[in-house]
Amino acid sequence: VKFVESGGGLVRPGESLRLSCAAPGFAFSEAIISWYRQVPGQARQWVATIVPGGDTRYTDSVKGRFTLYRDVASNAAVYLQMDNLKPEDTGVYYCQEYDSTKWGEGTQVTVSL
Repeated sequence: VKFVESGGGLVRPGESLRLSCAAPGFAFSEAIISWYRQVPGQARQWVATIVPGGDTRYTDSVKGRFTLYRDVASNAAVYLQMDNLKPEDTGVYYCQEYDSTKWGEGTQVTVSL
């Protein structure tokens, strides 16, 4: 499944964004979904993962600031709540199902004064 990422933007350090990952008809509650960040010239880096039971994992640099969760009511999306953003969080964010080779267009997050 190719997901659609949205919610990025230009914010100042300390501000927040909520990214969305959606795909019509996809059962998010049954999937392992991860978010990745890519900076120009560098490989995509893993940011966070949510599994069907709702457990989450985060890369160390975002622990305590980012929260990954499902839209339980609709089961139509997962969200990455990004708080206390830092300049090093800048990049294009992508979501992907575990073991998939498909990538969406991503959504740009820029954190700058």
